Amino acid sequence: MTIVKNEKEAKNSSPRKRGRPPAFDRETVLAAARDTFWKHGYDGSSIADLTAAMGITPQSLYAAFNSKAELYRETLEQYRRMPRPEPGNPFQDKLDTVAAFERFLTISAKIFTAPEHPKGCMISTAVLNCAEENEPVAHHVASMRLQSLDIFAKRIERGIAEGDMRPDADPRSLARFLGAIVQGMSVQARDGATTEELLALISHALSELRRYQPG
Repeated sequence: MTIVKNEKEAKNSSPRKRGRPPAFDRETVLAAARDTFWKHGYDGSSIADLTAAMGITPQSLYAAFNSKAELYRETLEQYRRMPRPEPGNPFQDKLDTVAAFERFLTISAKIFTAPEHPKGCMISTAVLNCAEENEPVAHHVASMRLQSLDIFAKRIERGIAEGDMRPDADPRSLARFLGAIVQGMSVQARDGATTEELLALISHALSELRRYQPG
């Protein structure tokens, strides 16, 4: 048996239509959130800080990105897509191993000290310490750093195979050494190191790498 409600009851009980989500350019608001996280870190960036920078409400943030953690993951991916001072990928271009790392580290120094965004690397020194409930985010960033070490090691392995690095070079050890250089550059850039000062540091790192070149 179907019960027919009167008009007033029907209006009151009908499903409430959801309002249209506010229109905004996703990449633009992501860039604002990215710079906030980049400058203040994950724990140091509150929802109020993020929404103020993004120009949206907390409701819109959660509707678009589900959570602060998901927003952070998207900003990390956008950080990876940022334009670089030089085109191409040093680890895929036709360069010898030392030249490839020289270009990579030089580009990194320029990015870490550029005036148009926060200093340092958003990934290299991100979420090193965090509240227990944020450990999944810390693990995610740590996995990104490990991916970088894998890329470094594979490039050195390629150099050994192609003959521009000696067979006794230890790819994993050298990859960790170079990863430490990148992390150190990030910290020093945040502390005010200039591009020229980081380039001088890079020259010492390359001297160590050249020790493993043949001849």
